[in-house]
Amino acid sequence: MTLEYKISENDENMTVKDILKKKLNISNRLITKLKLNQKIYINDKEAKINEIPSENSKVIVYIDFEEEDNTIPQKGNLEILYEDDYFLAVNKPADIVVHPCSYHLDNTLSNFVKYYLNNNKKIRPVNRLDNGTSGIVLFAKNEYVQELFKNLKEKPIKEYLALVYGVFEQKEGVISFPIARKPNSIIEREINIKEGQEAITHYKVLKEFNMLNYSVSLINVFLETGRTHQIRVHMSYLGHCLLGDTLYKDESEAERNKEISQVISRQALHAHRLIFKHPITSEKIEITAELPSDIKNLIK
Repeated sequence: MTLEYKISENDENMTVKDILKKKLNISNRLITKLKLNQKIYINDKEAKINEIPSENSKVIVYIDFEEEDNTIPQKGNLEILYEDDYFLAVNKPADIVVHPCSYHLDNTLSNFVKYYLNNNKKIRPVNRLDNGTSGIVLFAKNEYVQELFKNLKEKPIKEYLALVYGVFEQKEGVISFPIARKPNSIIEREINIKEGQEAITHYKVLKEFNMLNYSVSLINVFLETGRTHQIRVHMSYLGHCLLGDTLYKDESEAERNKEISQVISRQALHAHRLIFKHPITSEKIEITAELPSDIKNLIK
């Protein structure tokens, strides 16, 4: 990927670093990497970031340097939903981890993406899903694009579909309870009015039906914020636990949970739609992932 900026009279006394930061929206961190890899030029000559380029000259940046990455490339099945020169979106199955960690180094979505892209770049998921959640995961193909996506003025729209217990009195609403890490737990979150971070979830009931003599609702969820386990925590707090959720289940309903575990083995949550303004082309990008069979079969 190559970035170019032509110097005009309005850029008088601006240094190369000024141009990179203010005109090309490159972070200080990435500027340092570009400098170390000798990827910043004025016309055909390597540039010093503190020099002032002359009018009509071009500042050229090559985002093509190699990066150290411990992700092991592995061949795996990828359902590609969208791809261009800057992004790759795939439909993650349930029970696959997005990114390698100390206790799970291989057979992750990132391992498969690394093999597919076949380059010397870091794997950069710009959103992450829990192990048991299926749906859209978007990867940026370089650090510059990842930064632009992170700093989009118009926040991406993230929509989920979920199956939860019970019938809602209000068929559409907004849940606004702050979320914090649960004391003495690395994974679990909880509602914490005093110490939690702002968390806002919009929901709309799409369908209500009975399953194994239990009332169940199919809901569409739109996240205004992106806290860890936000949907699961909010729904559990309202008494509408997700089907198959073993972390935020209602302990008082042991028999119900046991019965439901026979028909779905993970939380019934699917990242269904992602909409964003493309940071390079300015196009509106809408990506949709159909419901997987385990959830779809329960709705029939």
